[in-house]
Amino acid sequence: MQSMCSQENYPSITQVYSDAPMNYCGFNLRNNLFVAPMAGVTDRPFRQLCKQLGAGLAVSEMVTSNSLLYGSAKTRRRADHAGEAAPTVVQIAGADPHMMADAARYNVQRGAQIIDINMGCPAKKVCNVMAGSALLQNEELVDRILEAVVNSVPQTPVTLKIRTGWSISTKNAPAILKIAESAGVQALTIHGRTRCQQYHGQAEYDTIAAVKKLARIPVIANGDIDTPQKAAAVLRQTNADALMIGRAAQGRPWLFREIEHYLATGSLLDPPSINEIQSILQGHLNDLYSFYGKESGCRMARKHIGWYTRGLPGSAAFRRYMNQLTCTSAQQQAAREFFARLKEAPHKQLADEEVVVGGMAPSSRWHGNTNMEATV
Repeated sequence: MQSMCSQENYPSITQVYSDAPMNYCGFNLRNNLFVAPMAGVTDRPFRQLCKQLGAGLAVSEMVTSNSLLYGSAKTRRRADHAGEAAPTVVQIAGADPHMMADAARYNVQRGAQIIDINMGCPAKKVCNVMAGSALLQNEELVDRILEAVVNSVPQTPVTLKIRTGWSISTKNAPAILKIAESAGVQALTIHGRTRCQQYHGQAEYDTIAAVKKLARIPVIANGDIDTPQKAAAVLRQTNADALMIGRAAQGRPWLFREIEHYLATGSLLDPPSINEIQSILQGHLNDLYSFYGKESGCRMARKHIGWYTRGLPGSAAFRRYMNQLTCTSAQQQAAREFFARLKEAPHKQLADEEVVVGGMAPSSRWHGNTNMEATV
């Protein structure tokens, strides 16, 4: 297979990308860059932020098809799209055609404008109940689920997300495409790995390219798209209609504008400044606190703070300290002090032990002294 880094025999960027809005399932989007659904990550604050920073579409976290859980706080939050720019996309998961149809109707009644069906999640707890990517092993059941969901919401577009297959020896994405098209599914996203690969190794794009050649509906490529150059290479190799980006956007929501700019111009944007990273992070924290409440918001914010500060000088020690904090004011203050220290020495490569918060040495403030939180 030709290297993804090679541009030989590939069309130019302008031949695979247009800066005109993309029409997707009847909606005009800013571009063809989508935020992948990620459990515990793509909540409303994250989706809105990614859209503000260049994403054309963002899919909700996976929502269960089990009606017994509709009233749970987690399910209600996952389906919360209040104030979010259209289109609102809700991803549903399950293995029973009737329950999936009910879930589609339920979410459309509550504002979903596109229903996405999850047949790509590799998590053991999902696959153990024959949902997610486990469904790829049963094409007859795939057919029944897709037909039931499409027929249950005839005025709402239904899309599908899959992997290339269950295992290397059973790649059946082309067969799933045909089933999906026959059922009336309007777009197909493919993660370039099998379920058995989980997230190991490198995503392969040959299967996505093969499916795209056969498809009468839009095909979205997903997997390992983490730089503007990689985005362009995947578009060239697969000829996909759009790209879906997941893990690479964690702590880097500006990745979407960087890719958008590169695909449109062929040039790279300057990376965000320390000031801008701090501003985006602080705004994200405030949205998380508002969305989840202070206690839950503080817990949810920890992983995001870790992602935003990943790779910055002193970030490892900072994260160790920050993960001990249990109130939002302490969390915000610690973040402000961390970035202030970075700005004080912008040209110095700071080691973890050199970045201090509140003027205190790491040994007293960052290494197990949880009582220090009250002084922040």
